[in-house]
Amino acid sequence: MKTALFPGTFDPFTLGHASVVRRGLVLFDRIVIAIGINDAKQTYYTMEERLEQIRACYNGEPRVKVTTYDGMTVECAREHQAVAILRGVRSLTDFEYERLLSDINLKISGIDTVCVFTEPELASIQSNVVRDLLKHNQDVRAFVPEAMAGLLKK
Repeated sequence: MKTALFPGTFDPFTLGHASVVRRGLVLFDRIVIAIGINDAKQTYYTMEERLEQIRACYNGEPRVKVTTYDGMTVECAREHQAVAILRGVRSLTDFEYERLLSDINLKISGIDTVCVFTEPELASIQSNVVRDLLKHNQDVRAFVPEAMAGLLKK
């Protein structure tokens, strides 16, 4: 069984993230969505809230597992026996950043990175924009999976 690790902060999980998972399931038998702890980021939602939100999106989908991790992404990938790290790319800036991470991860672990380019209609969706909309009491249902829309606090 080929497993891919899809790591991120997912604060919150967006339609863009869901698209990466949906398209990744065509390439891999299983996707592990791994919510990472990033000390450099001030999160809007707690780890527990993000777990609940994403699990609501994949309730009943046995090929998707949602978990958390602290530490190196490649260690999490090894723990889940992932053959690849799955990433989404919206722009040239994202691509350069992901290429750098991919090079480093491959050198230190031998694990490849597979990048999925964002569908054009989802390219403008960013978690930080969704958070800003939430802070200003705006409706974000057009930017997040339907299953988690009711779980988002303002």
